[in-house]
Amino acid sequence: MGLTMPDAFLLSAPAAKSQLYLRSNELLQTWGSKLRQLQVTDATRTTEYGGILCPTYNIVHGRVGDTILPFFHLAHKNNDSSYIDAAMLLYRWMEKTVSQEDGSWLNEPVKNSWKGTTIFTIIALTEALRNYSALMEPAFRNELTNRLKKAGEFVYTTFNIDYGNINYPISASYGLYLLGDTLDVRKFKTKGTELAHQAMKFITPKDKLLFGEGDPYYEPSKKGCFSVDLGYNVEESLPALTAYGLLTKDEEVLQKVTASLQAHMEFMLPDGGWDNSWGTRNYKWTYWGSRTSDGCQPAYALLADRDPRFYKVALLNTQLWKQCTKDGLLYGGPHYISHQVPPSVHHTFVHIKALVAIADLDLTDKADSSAVQLPREKVYDTRFFSDIQTYLVSKGKYRATVTAYDREYKKTKSGHATGGALTMLWHEKAGILLCASMNDYQLFEAGNMQPDNDPLSMPLTPRLELMIDGIAYRNINDLNAQMRVAHDHQKTIIETKSRLVDKDQNNPPQEEVRCSVNYIFSDNVVNIHFSYDGESYSDQVRTVVPLISPSTDILSATNQKITLQKESAKVYLSSSVKMIQLPTTGGRIFNFVPGLEAIPVQLEGNDIEVEIEIN
Repeated sequence: MGLTMPDAFLLSAPAAKSQLYLRSNELLQTWGSKLRQLQVTDATRTTEYGGILCPTYNIVHGRVGDTILPFFHLAHKNNDSSYIDAAMLLYRWMEKTVSQEDGSWLNEPVKNSWKGTTIFTIIALTEALRNYSALMEPAFRNELTNRLKKAGEFVYTTFNIDYGNINYPISASYGLYLLGDTLDVRKFKTKGTELAHQAMKFITPKDKLLFGEGDPYYEPSKKGCFSVDLGYNVEESLPALTAYGLLTKDEEVLQKVTASLQAHMEFMLPDGGWDNSWGTRNYKWTYWGSRTSDGCQPAYALLADRDPRFYKVALLNTQLWKQCTKDGLLYGGPHYISHQVPPSVHHTFVHIKALVAIADLDLTDKADSSAVQLPREKVYDTRFFSDIQTYLVSKGKYRATVTAYDREYKKTKSGHATGGALTMLWHEKAGILLCASMNDYQLFEAGNMQPDNDPLSMPLTPRLELMIDGIAYRNINDLNAQMRVAHDHQKTIIETKSRLVDKDQNNPPQEEVRCSVNYIFSDNVVNIHFSYDGESYSDQVRTVVPLISPSTDILSATNQKITLQKESAKVYLSSSVKMIQLPTTGGRIFNFVPGLEAIPVQLEGNDIEVEIEIN
């Protein structure tokens, strides 16, 4: 999302460039150059001509027209007219391929594709028109103006606060106001303001988390939870509300958005990763964010004057993007490269817009990242978020997440982990140790997700599991699971009670199997105790603990202990029973959610103790 920046933030030549400024502009140049290289300039390829080709899947994604904004930005920044030519050619492809008579643009160049993403294209093209009109030929400027007005009429007529998931009406609050302000259309601005203020009702009163990513839209779950997705919130909805608030100087919105950004900030790990291990739409989770949204930077960087920690959030996340970039493209997770998984170009062309939004900011005088700590950099024992039934643990150098969140995404089943699952275990020296994926990897949005063709792939979440006639009964499926926290001397214990159930919450055929999984955190060691009852299946239930590990780690193992030598730490995973390494393709399993490799370990028996220690 490229945002119109308030005058106070625009700097033509910063005297002392901040790290955020430097990293953002470096990535912007790298990604922009690669996207231009991938543009199809062979006119004989009539279907793809002008589009940006995904090198992995040899297709042009429908939303790629949003790249027009960064192309115009780079033309201005670099005084390079070739980017103007690229933008013009891309616009012609978009109008020929995904433009519709009703004013919308299709999300994919497929008949009857989703039209809601029109709002994101409106924002990108209006930003280009607003900020770089001097680079446009008069005829094109007039054409673009008329086309945007037609698109605005589509959104004005079609969108309301109940349209799609909450990210759409919230994005329309900014998009319509921006378009109305640019083209002087009062009704667009009026509806944008209405949507922004209606959206304030979608911030939970307890934890200040934005909800509405799924339905039932207004009704809470049995445990009082609403549909919350961290990725869409921090990368799309909250940045849009930030942009609206700054453009309109709406202090009511800005204050509520600031409080919500602070609440969401609790889930950023100290390496810049977003812990969306529990979110309703975590099928798009990529560890650094979400696959098809824009990025957290426009919200956190633009409001850094209200909370100096916000600058650090933007900086750390941008640095993580850099670490996940290779050959000019953003890869969808930390271990894509080590597992030799090719990227989708979609990640790059949407997230580059966030870099445009902050490319001219220098926040050095507003925040010193070394002088502030993010919430999860501090040791605080536990914090409980009742609106999503999730504990965050901060003990010694360990950071963990345990969830019994019971709101699934719409009618989907076996999506994010629940049941009192340990969905994140992170260490200051070793990084990610344990991590959730989807319970079953499913292409909920096939056009926006990468297929998994590995027959040996499996969920990453530590779990108890029973397989009967191809049906998986898991504790991490149980929406009715309960959790409680306890303390024993210097240890923090999260006790969970659950059942082995299938994706439809059914028990195994012969009897109910109750599970007890306890997580014991001390400053130096984490212990997990797995147990269950249900004698009918005593020889069939297995405990699975996939240990997160890129292929670059050096592995050694005995019957009851695995040792990983990492660059800056040695990881020990030991068990009270024999451990069996399950088969893999190429030494590791890989999961696209959130883009990690792991060593799958199976433990047989009951009353099993697992210990993790770092040296």
